[in-house]
Amino acid sequence: MTQIAVLTPDPSDPSYAGQWPGVLERLQAALVLEGIAVQPLAWTDHIEDGSRLAAFPLVLPLIVWGYHRDHARWTRACATWEAAGVRMLNPPSVLTWNSDKSYLGRLGERGVTIPPTLWVEGVTQADVDAAFDRFGVETVVVKPRVSGGAWQTLRLSRGELMQGAPEGPSMIQPYLPSIETEGETSLLIFGGQLSHVVNKRPVNGDFRIQVQFGGQYVALPEPPEGAWDLAQQTLAAIDEDLLYARIDMARRPDGGWLLMEAELIEPDFYLGSAPEGGRRFAAAVKARL
Repeated sequence: MTQIAVLTPDPSDPSYAGQWPGVLERLQAALVLEGIAVQPLAWTDHIEDGSRLAAFPLVLPLIVWGYHRDHARWTRACATWEAAGVRMLNPPSVLTWNSDKSYLGRLGERGVTIPPTLWVEGVTQADVDAAFDRFGVETVVVKPRVSGGAWQTLRLSRGELMQGAPEGPSMIQPYLPSIETEGETSLLIFGGQLSHVVNKRPVNGDFRIQVQFGGQYVALPEPPEGAWDLAQQTLAAIDEDLLYARIDMARRPDGGWLLMEAELIEPDFYLGSAPEGGRRFAAAVKARL
């Protein structure tokens, strides 16, 4: 049986202690059916030295949850792994740029439809007030450029004072009412092939679709019309050697799609909703071995 490594959270960070072991178990259950064993390793144990990771035929950074709160060490670790020649998928170079949501602006320049976005180095109340008029809306969303799981993300109405502003480089976008009515749709892509589709909706009155905030996830039999087109356009614009991708999108007011995220680092694959419990992901991993 071939053994690969899967990177896991910092052991000193308790934030996801109740969640990530279950995700690891689902990954292990899928991979073992293809003759692949998993060695879990904390990513924070390999920041300065990538030699142990380089000994594995493949390393998957699939559960590095919490890296966004330790971004400086994260980017240093990615540089270490690349210099050590670690065979990591997705590649360390991708893990670096995908950790900063400014990549959405670059994809927008390549023709991918993203929400209108105001990029700021340090968000102020004046920035938020200006965004309402710039976008012509009554509600905006403010979030850090380096974030995950709706961390430090705010929904603000016109005239509302911002409290608990994100620190550092941030982004301001119009709030999409479709998040409440239709939710966010994720396309899971392994080895360039569509595996499955999941719709995620917040609880009434909230805008955060993550399960820790009560978000409800439902598997869809196929992508809604136009969703796969946006996913393919996004992957073509990225043009990187990717083992996996989760393309998150939401409806714009005219009924089309907007790219919300291209999750290429540590996305939850929702394998509980995947055909055959994730065999398509395991087959994509096996093909790379």
